[in-house]
Amino acid sequence: MILGKLDIFKGLNPQELALMADKVVVRTYAKNTVVINEGDYADALYIINSGRVKVYCSDKAGKEFIMNTMKAGEHFGELALLDDDKRSASVRTLDKSNFCIIYKEDFNRVLDEQPNIAKVLIRNLARRVRKLTHDVKLLALQDVYGRVVNVLNDLAAPRDAISSIIPDKLTQQDIADRVGASREMVARILKDLVAGDYISFEGRQIIIHGRLPAEY
Repeated sequence: MILGKLDIFKGLNPQELALMADKVVVRTYAKNTVVINEGDYADALYIINSGRVKVYCSDKAGKEFIMNTMKAGEHFGELALLDDDKRSASVRTLDKSNFCIIYKEDFNRVLDEQPNIAKVLIRNLARRVRKLTHDVKLLALQDVYGRVVNVLNDLAAPRDAISSIIPDKLTQQDIADRVGASREMVARILKDLVAGDYISFEGRQIIIHGRLPAEY
């Protein structure tokens, strides 16, 4: 059961998971579809069955800052289950994507039968907030190079005993949007990492050859 694999539902018993699963609605969205808009009223949790999405916010000039990219097995919009506030970010599909969706109205019906679920969710969300605080701290304290290295390491998957690969097609502008820097600065950092044989490119995929330097 996919719900049982999610960190947000960690600690629920089989009966509670079954009740939640009964409320799931499955939807498919085409590539480049906005699933939720920043500022909309939150009304559902989305679980990614297949495909990829980007989570982003925009300034008044329309410039995007990419907060995260997510793939199958991850979820977003969980705060909608616990409050009545507006969405804090937008989400757009990067590929054709399929979702399991739990709407707040249905979730509240389950809580009427199993109030323990709310306690479990609050505990799990508190863990996620701590991680977010850690990530924001790193973003505030690190220089651009450190932020670029964090992005590369976060997105990398093991390739062999030494190297790793970033399977997603990642442009210099994608990285710049994630670290809050100019594309030119990111290009210079990547060029130097290539020159030092720390990374290489296979098409648009980035190969990381062992541990990246801690300092630039």
